[in-house]
Amino acid sequence: MTPGQPDPQRPQPRLYLVTPVAADIASLKLDLLAALDSADIAAVLLRLPDEDDRSLINRVKALAPTVQRAGAALILEGHPAIVARGGADGAHLRSITEFEEVVNALKPDRIAGAGGLSTRHDAMIAAEGGADYVMFGEPNGADERPVLQAIAERVSWWAEVFEAPCVAYAGSFDDIAPLAEAGADFVALGDFIFADPRGIAIAVADAASRLTSKAAVT
Repeated sequence: MTPGQPDPQRPQPRLYLVTPVAADIASLKLDLLAALDSADIAAVLLRLPDEDDRSLINRVKALAPTVQRAGAALILEGHPAIVARGGADGAHLRSITEFEEVVNALKPDRIAGAGGLSTRHDAMIAAEGGADYVMFGEPNGADERPVLQAIAERVSWWAEVFEAPCVAYAGSFDDIAPLAEAGADFVALGDFIFADPRGIAIAVADAASRLTSKAAVT
């Protein structure tokens, strides 16, 4: 395999949908139904508002069947303590510290994803600790993220060395093909998908078309 190129044996990358903060559950449910019906989506990362656990569990329970019936996994951003009670499939842990603290409570029955990995060393620790996937490129608390080239380089390094899946966070439609070409197993789609004026179904279908090698090189 040529350095800097993804493993040709890796399967076609899939989409990983990141929701806005789930304030209006009814509206979000409609968006998810449309998105899940328009393309193959492997997982939905549910971002939750700042509420008590009971309210959050009710929100998760209201959305979990919609996601899971479509064959996708429902992952909570944080909140590992309510994953099982809400019927979710796992949690996305937002720092290596959080990952190390709770991974054993989630595994083996639930998915433990590792994000907030600012260094290669942190990513390797997550892999060694049993992460079901690592994520590169997601925004931090100040809504800042690395430049596309840096994310693609981190993804390419990971794809060459590690077996654990890698999620690459796309900040726009233009990021999707380069991240897929770099070797991402999943490409995460965030706020730009939900804000697309064409509607989420068309936006997700457009994103899916950019995962293919043909779309990536045109």
